[in-house]
Amino acid sequence: MSNITKKDLVEKISDTTGLTQVDTKIVVENLLEAISRSLQDGKNIEIRGFGRFKIKVRRARSARNPRTNEHIQVQAGFKPVFEASKELRKRVNDSYWKRNPQQESSPQQTSPQ
Repeated sequence: MSNITKKDLVEKISDTTGLTQVDTKIVVENLLEAISRSLQDGKNIEIRGFGRFKIKVRRARSARNPRTNEHIQVQAGFKPVFEASKELRKRVNDSYWKRNPQQESSPQQTSPQ
């Protein structure tokens, strides 16, 4: 799987809507800026049928530097997260099975350790 960049999104949206790439880039950048500002203000963003952007609190914890084996304290903080909606998860899963019909079991899940 390859990644899609902001430029790729602008091109796809521009082709679909008929807007110029310059106008589309302005819209995309303003959307991303609005999402960022809302998260900075402590507000969650919910886009029905797509998902939810929210801030998760990370508690302080003790960690170990694998190179030096030194134990350090990691400060508490905030982490932006995205939770996909049921509709988006279903669309992704359905398209996965259409591309990979020979797979009989679900994709392998890695368990956190």
